[in-house]
Amino acid sequence: MPHTSVPAAELESRLARLRIAMSQRHPDWSMLLLDNKIDLYYLTGTMQEGLLVVTQDAAVFYVRRSFERAQCESLFPDIRPMGSFRVIAQDFPRVPSAVHVAVKTMTLQKLTLLQKYLPFSQPLPADDVLAGLRAVKSKYELECMRHAGGVQQFALEDIAPALLRRGVSEARLCSEVCTALLEHGAMGISRFNQSAAEDVLGLASFGENSLLRIANDSPSGTAGTCIAMKSIGSSQRRLREGDLVLLDIPCGFRGYHTDKSICFFYGSLAKHPEGARIRAAREHCIFLSHMAESLLRPGAVPAEIYQKLCSCVDPAFRDGFMNGCKFVGHSIGLTMDETPVLAQGFSEPLQAGMVLAVEPKIALEGIGLVGCENTYEIVPDGPAVSLTGKSDTVFEIN
Repeated sequence: MPHTSVPAAELESRLARLRIAMSQRHPDWSMLLLDNKIDLYYLTGTMQEGLLVVTQDAAVFYVRRSFERAQCESLFPDIRPMGSFRVIAQDFPRVPSAVHVAVKTMTLQKLTLLQKYLPFSQPLPADDVLAGLRAVKSKYELECMRHAGGVQQFALEDIAPALLRRGVSEARLCSEVCTALLEHGAMGISRFNQSAAEDVLGLASFGENSLLRIANDSPSGTAGTCIAMKSIGSSQRRLREGDLVLLDIPCGFRGYHTDKSICFFYGSLAKHPEGARIRAAREHCIFLSHMAESLLRPGAVPAEIYQKLCSCVDPAFRDGFMNGCKFVGHSIGLTMDETPVLAQGFSEPLQAGMVLAVEPKIALEGIGLVGCENTYEIVPDGPAVSLTGKSDTVFEIN
C-alpha cells in the first residue's frame, strides 16, 4: 500500500514562503543549496539523498539515490537524477560567489565537494529562515500533529498503565509502549536537530535511573541500553514496588512529532517514606503545566513565560526543577527540538499555529524524576490546546 504523499499545494506554498522569507531576511540572496534530510522532506516531500537547488526563479531537486523512490513519493515538480554535482554546474552555469546553505547541518566534507564543482567562495547561513518557516505550522502539518497526539495519548494514558508489572525491565517496557504506538500508526522514530542527539525511540526509566543526565538537553534521564546508547532503558533494571516510573516516549505521524511524558508510582504512596513529598512535587508540576497552558497565547513572549513559570516554582523544589535544564518547553514539529524555546533569550512573540511541548519536571534526589509533559497548539483565541491529553493522569499503579 503506497504511503500518503505531502500534497503538491503544500509543497508549492512552502517554496513560495521560503523565497519570500529569504528576500526579507537576505535581500541579496540568489541561490540556496540544501542537503539535510529534514529540509529536503519539508520542501520536496521525500527524504532521498541528494541536493535541492533553489533560486529566485527555479527549484530543482537532484537525487543521487533513490531517484525512482523520489519520483514515486514526491509531488515536487522538478526532480532530476544526479550522478555527481557536475550536472548541477551544467544546469546552473552562473553560480554566484555567495551561496546560502544550512550551516548547522551541512558537513565540511559536503561543502568542500560542492565547491569543487560549483565555484562559490562564500557559504552563508540560511538556518534562521528555515527555522522560522517551520515554526508556524500549516493546516496540513497541524492535522498530522493532532493525529500523532491522539495516538500518543492513547498509548501512554490508556495502554501503558496496564503494562506495568513487577520484574519488567525498562527496555522491555519501552519496547512494548513503542510497539503499541506502531500498531496505531506511529512512524516509530523521533528525530532531533541537536548535534549531540540521535534519532531515538524514547525512554523508560525507573527510580534513580530517571535522574541520570544524558547528552542532549533534556530533564529526562536514563541509563540507556549501554554506554553507547542513552535511550530506551536498561534491560537489567527491573520494576519493583515503590519505584517511580518515567515514560518519555514521543510519537510521530508522517514525519511530525508530538511529545508527552507521563509518570507513575508503582505501589502505594502511603507506604513510601517520602510519599507526601513525591505527591506534592507531582501536583506542583501539574500546577505549572496548567499555568503554562494559560500563558501560551499569540503575542506572548517565550522568555517572559519562562520567567513567570520559574518565579512560581516552590522553593522546596527549586534546586531540582528541570533537573538542571534551563528551559521549560520547546517547539516541536519535524524534529523534537525546534524554535522558539521557553527559555531566556527568546523574545519573538508566539503566533497562532506554533506548537510547543511543555515539560515541568522535578528531580527528587535518591528517588527519581516526577512531572508531566504535553504538546500544545497555539490557537488564535484563548489558551493553548493540548494535542496529547491531560497532565493530571492516573499516578498510583497497584
